[in-house]
Amino acid sequence: MTQASPRLVLVGRLAGAFGVRGEVRISAYTERPGALLDYAALVREDGSPGLTLLSGRVAKGDVIARVREIDTKEQADAMRGLRLFVPRQALPAVEDDEYYLTDLIGLPVETPQGAPVGRIRSVQNFGAGDLLEIQPPAGAAWWLPFTREAVPTVDIAGGRVVVVRPDETE
Repeated sequence: MTQASPRLVLVGRLAGAFGVRGEVRISAYTERPGALLDYAALVREDGSPGLTLLSGRVAKGDVIARVREIDTKEQADAMRGLRLFVPRQALPAVEDDEYYLTDLIGLPVETPQGAPVGRIRSVQNFGAGDLLEIQPPAGAAWWLPFTREAVPTVDIAGGRVVVVRPDETE
């Protein structure tokens, strides 16, 4: 029997070389860019080893780091675009009324009356705010703005999200 892989959370992307001595620039997707340095071992999307941070500093919102796997500018440039992840359990604990967006993925979605709508497939932000991608039991997935009006209840402990579709408010 194989063990299920842990849920991984995207925390950064290798932007390329920084200088000529093997340092790299990493675009951090953490709230504070320097928080990326708290996770020494970053993995790839498939869970395989990615980069091991040896040292680093924040510069212009990115992390400039020395990593075990890269010694030259050419190596860094060859790995440009590498997406970097950490296991969900490696993230700091949150307060009772807080959650990570990744915790929403897979949760059942229902109407205020309790009727099932589907499950959250992803949370995306294309520049105009967070959107929930909702996959109904049958048919195509659809998007809903992640606003208080459209999503009045997020109950992580209870394992559900209540949504109000725009056509239901009239």
